[in-house]
Amino acid sequence: MSETTVRTTHPSPSVPAAPPVPATAGPAAAEPPVLTPLGLFTVLLGAALPLIDFFIVNVALPAIDADLAAGPAMLELVVGGYGVAYSVLLVLGGRIGDTVGRRRLFLAGMAAFGLTSLACGLAPTAWTLVGARVAQGAAAALMLPQVLATIQATTQGPRRARAMSLYGATAGLSMVAGQILGGVLVAADVAGSGWRSVFLVNVPVAVAGLLLAVRAVPETRSDRPASVDVPGTLLLALALVSLLLPLTEGRAAGWPLWTWLSLALFPFAALAFYLAERRADRLGRTPLVPPSLLRLASLRRGLVMLLPFSIGFSGFMFAVAVALQQGLGMGPVAAGLGLVPMALAFFAASLAGPRLVGRFGSRVVTAGGLIQALGIALVLAAAWYGWPDLGLAGLAPGVAVAGLGQGLQLPVLMRLMLSDVPADRAGVGGGVMITTQQSSLALGVATLGTLFLALSDSLGTRDALAVTLLVQLGLIVVTVALSLRLPRTMR
Repeated sequence: MSETTVRTTHPSPSVPAAPPVPATAGPAAAEPPVLTPLGLFTVLLGAALPLIDFFIVNVALPAIDADLAAGPAMLELVVGGYGVAYSVLLVLGGRIGDTVGRRRLFLAGMAAFGLTSLACGLAPTAWTLVGARVAQGAAAALMLPQVLATIQATTQGPRRARAMSLYGATAGLSMVAGQILGGVLVAADVAGSGWRSVFLVNVPVAVAGLLLAVRAVPETRSDRPASVDVPGTLLLALALVSLLLPLTEGRAAGWPLWTWLSLALFPFAALAFYLAERRADRLGRTPLVPPSLLRLASLRRGLVMLLPFSIGFSGFMFAVAVALQQGLGMGPVAAGLGLVPMALAFFAASLAGPRLVGRFGSRVVTAGGLIQALGIALVLAAAWYGWPDLGLAGLAPGVAVAGLGQGLQLPVLMRLMLSDVPADRAGVGGGVMITTQQSSLALGVATLGTLFLALSDSLGTRDALAVTLLVQLGLIVVTVALSLRLPRTMR
């Protein structure tokens, strides 16, 4: 089967490039590749899998502990190993896709994700599971950046706006659906597989994704391939690992000396990374994260807002999963079903988002933040006054309103952040955005999750959940304030 390759002109490293000019008509002009509805479905499937697997293990951890005698520290690594590997390699995955071909790397990442999921599902020991999870995170980092880059390179105008809205909806729904699906699969105990089914379910999905991608996803790449920025890659990895690993593992390990030394290293590693990238940009090289990209106001301001949004989102998901199971004694299915109203409301808001943006611009994001704050306040009131008899019916109004607010924010924000990124830097721009999101999700579990677990031991589950929700309300106030600085109009 023939492949169509789009080639774009590489911009100057110091000034963001304008969008590429469409090819002129005529026999010599190459037709740009077009992403069909089946192709869009396929790449969105590739976007859903990594995010589902970040959250799917939350409700499976007790079963993993019972089967493999993992212990708290090892369970933290099962979650954190995936998140750290995923976060560290995302930008590199975007760069490689720009160079060797995004479809090619999407296929390689999908195949690797299926194989590593199989390894997770068959893991005989806790350490084997941790190693497989790290490899699974690396595979996800190869696959996911190609999704946004392919959308950017193969769509224009209203088609791109719709595709980006669907991507944002997929991202949000995947995070909620992962927790729901995890609870259902663990309780179903398919063929006696127990917790292993949360990983094994990825295998047939990955096979289907491969078959669809071969048929429906066009090949795209940058016109002038750039070499891998080795110093930038190593310094970014050092910065992210020095921050995320101790925060993820510290509480369960008892905060040994290495965790504090690692946290102390983080600001120096982050500064060294920035200086190295700025120097490479000034010398005309191609850095891993071009500082010139951050001169795009839409990308820069969106990234700053994405940080508190994602920290609060993942912290909420983790705290609610633990509170429902350990605090209220619900099973994994009930704990998962408690989030169904959030998923439904998120999906409805995602569908309405493009029409609302056409009328109100980025103020839709501001309104979504205010609605989300109302939802979290309703969850807080229900938990405070309904404990310990709180049921799913009492929880439903709050999580539904919160999901509605989140659905008005995330898809619109993702569309806005990439709206001005040049097509030949689509992989890098997408990688930067997803790295920020993924790192923030991991940071949310490490910080708000650690806060919740620490307070549960001293104050009890209800009070710990209340404090965690109050912190999230503070983060929502920050996102609402930041949303007022977003560009008002969107294209």
